[in-house]
Amino acid sequence: MPSLKDLRNRIASTKATQKITRAMQMVASSKLRRARAAAEAARPYANAMDKVLGNIAASVAGSESAPRLLRGTGSDRVHLLLVCTAERGLCGAFNTAIVRLVRERAAALITEGKEIKIFCVGRKGYDQLKKQIVEMVDLRSVRTLQFENAEAIAEKVIALFDKGGFDVCTLFYSRFRSVIAQVPTAQRIVPPVFEANATAALDGAVYEFEPDAEDILHELLPRNVAVQIFRALLENAASFYGAQMSAMDNATRNAGDMIRRQTLTYNRTRQAMITKELIEIISGAEAL
Repeated sequence: MPSLKDLRNRIASTKATQKITRAMQMVASSKLRRARAAAEAARPYANAMDKVLGNIAASVAGSESAPRLLRGTGSDRVHLLLVCTAERGLCGAFNTAIVRLVRERAAALITEGKEIKIFCVGRKGYDQLKKQIVEMVDLRSVRTLQFENAEAIAEKVIALFDKGGFDVCTLFYSRFRSVIAQVPTAQRIVPPVFEANATAALDGAVYEFEPDAEDILHELLPRNVAVQIFRALLENAASFYGAQMSAMDNATRNAGDMIRRQTLTYNRTRQAMITKELIEIISGAEAL
């Protein structure tokens, strides 16, 4: 049975841990507001970009002069999985949920006879998938996500595509829904898949573009890759802080429950020792 000193040390240690988890919860809560606002602000822009490109792409559908980023390589044998995860842990199942979706997609593609390559953004995804990773970007030094960070990643992806490194690229991230709900999401970005309502928006009308539709697509398609990656990074940031806030709240509550149990054990042990001492004193007095 542990001594009273051991029990006091355990209680003190648990209280110190509770202070840390409570502080982390408060920090995540304060950062979540800004991250959530940034993610929500990026959604309309990314959706509008998707709609505009869908409209323009509909006018050059089936044309051999369409940019290679739009029409693809004509094959889907090699798949690049662009995985965006967090740089840190202590966020519950946030990183694990994204990696699980990636592994499920990879397993399905391998079953179909496809080749898999993984491009990882974020340290935690790299730690879990490093045996299959061909490229990795570390954003630990980035304090505030900027569009330039997404552009740098997009340039590496497009350069790999131009070299024939892959045929299809799918982006994986966690879409923010609420503090307690983050949705692991897979989105194909090369060649892009536009929503049906975006490609059907022309409704039979004929548009003339200046410059040509092909020139516009040559300019906008690489930027769209960066926009979608930037959106994924912002969604991930909001999801991370939401998951961390929930995880630290649960940890703080669990620490409180543990402190109550440890205190009860300490009091019972102390009372048992006092009772034992009293019994020994009384027994000694009676023997005299």
